[in-house]
Amino acid sequence: MDVRIEDSWKKALATEWQMPYFAQLTSWVRSRYSTNVVYPAPKDIFAAFDNCPFDKVRVVILGQDPYHGPGQANGLCFSVNDGVPMPPSLVNILKEVESDIGTPLPLSGNLIRWAKQGVLLLNSTLTVDAGNAASHSGHGWETFTDAVIRTLSSQRSGLVFLLWGSYAIRKGELIDRTKHLVLTAPHPSPLSAYRGFFGCRHFSQANSYLTQRGEAPIVW
Repeated sequence: MDVRIEDSWKKALATEWQMPYFAQLTSWVRSRYSTNVVYPAPKDIFAAFDNCPFDKVRVVILGQDPYHGPGQANGLCFSVNDGVPMPPSLVNILKEVESDIGTPLPLSGNLIRWAKQGVLLLNSTLTVDAGNAASHSGHGWETFTDAVIRTLSSQRSGLVFLLWGSYAIRKGELIDRTKHLVLTAPHPSPLSAYRGFFGCRHFSQANSYLTQRGEAPIVW
């Protein structure tokens, strides 16, 4: 199957494109786009990968599924395009960045600036029906993103995984913690951020780990 995705990822995930589940997933997603309003735009489904090549990944942030409101989802987890109001979870993430390392709250919630530095902003499910959270779960995306995490874990070393909330933390079972740094915290949603996301200091911890390995820190 010919998948439009950045070349290094196309090679790293070559076995997935041939799997029966992926053919079924592709067919199902195409049918949803033909009959429903689905986010993100088709060109942005693999934006997390297109903006962060496999061999450039240094940090992985795992979300659940794309924003389901008009104009919000851009293919990068928690991110919105320039000019789009920031959703509450994103506001809380950026507040923690400010508290942790002093970076003031930006005017834009577009996190492509992180992706270009090697932050893979990966949703577990890459598409969603408008106005219906988690509507594309259980159709194969989770199998695909499990493969992404396993491939990163096995073929790379010294990555930082930031897992926020119980759903993301469960995915952490796929990561070899002898090779990578895994940091966990409650989800940044307003419903849970005050239970330990605020004050987790994941951004400074990630940078400390990277610099100890001789790498440049992320400009969060």
